[in-house]
Amino acid sequence: MRFALVGAGVIGEAHARLIAASAELAVVVDNDLERARRVTSRFGGIPLTSLAEAFDLVDAVSVCLPSGAHADAAVLALQAGKHVVIEKPIDITLAAADRIIAAERASGRTAAVISQRRFQPESVAAQRLVATGALGRITSGIAESTFWRPQSYYDAKPWRGTWALDGGGALMNQGIHAVDLLLWLMGEPVEVLARTACLAHDRIEVEDTVAAVVTFAGGALGTITATTAANPGHPVRVAVHGDRDSVVIGESDDLDVAHLAQYTDFLEAVQEGRPPLVTTADARRALAVVLAVYESARTGTPIALNGDPWCA
Repeated sequence: MRFALVGAGVIGEAHARLIAASAELAVVVDNDLERARRVTSRFGGIPLTSLAEAFDLVDAVSVCLPSGAHADAAVLALQAGKHVVIEKPIDITLAAADRIIAAERASGRTAAVISQRRFQPESVAAQRLVATGALGRITSGIAESTFWRPQSYYDAKPWRGTWALDGGGALMNQGIHAVDLLLWLMGEPVEVLARTACLAHDRIEVEDTVAAVVTFAGGALGTITATTAANPGHPVRVAVHGDRDSVVIGESDDLDVAHLAQYTDFLEAVQEGRPPLVTTADARRALAVVLAVYESARTGTPIALNGDPWCA
């Protein structure tokens, strides 16, 4: 399968490596042609500054732009009849996510959103235990994403730490991986209560620290901690507890392998005509929880996740 990569930044280079290992990187698109050339010199393909010019040359598009620009590129690609891989999050509003989902349905093409932690062997084993009832009744869960990002991380890219393009801070940009895992294991979230703060960074609009409680449909309670203010940074940890047993997923040394496994799953989904393991609907649900966290922190009240009109 021939891919166009859109966005030749840090995460774009990571995707270029994965595409080159699993398929063919035919085009790299970036508004900075020299940056696109640097990626093509390492991983192949031709550099372009226009996504539209790439469509005749590719079968699929990998979107690695700033988060708030995901929908525009993904919808354009789907409307052109291309399959799409989108770096997390799916976008930063539910309206944008819904645009992608509508375009996916109308096109009949396959779209997936990156959440490679689902592909860790530990995660797969944990999900199997939950699905088979080995944990008994699920009672609680924990998602911890406690990272450190120096001020230079935010200063290096003007879009980082902004509501308009980053869509949030530690939770939207870093913690959403752990949120997706928690939802995959625990089921349907129905309510969120949260607090946010910016405690260790300057010149950003968003939070660097989040604490939230999620109530699930079966009555279980989940806690979410996400921060980029935990120096020197700690491994991601997701735990699910039941009245028979518990599972804990820690940091893995094989995240690159898991990332490649998600690309493999995407390619197989296209070939087999099935949904990928991480669908746009899954990504929308994780986004809805993140946005509910922000709304709860803003209003100081619990936020019900029934139709989510508050963040459409």
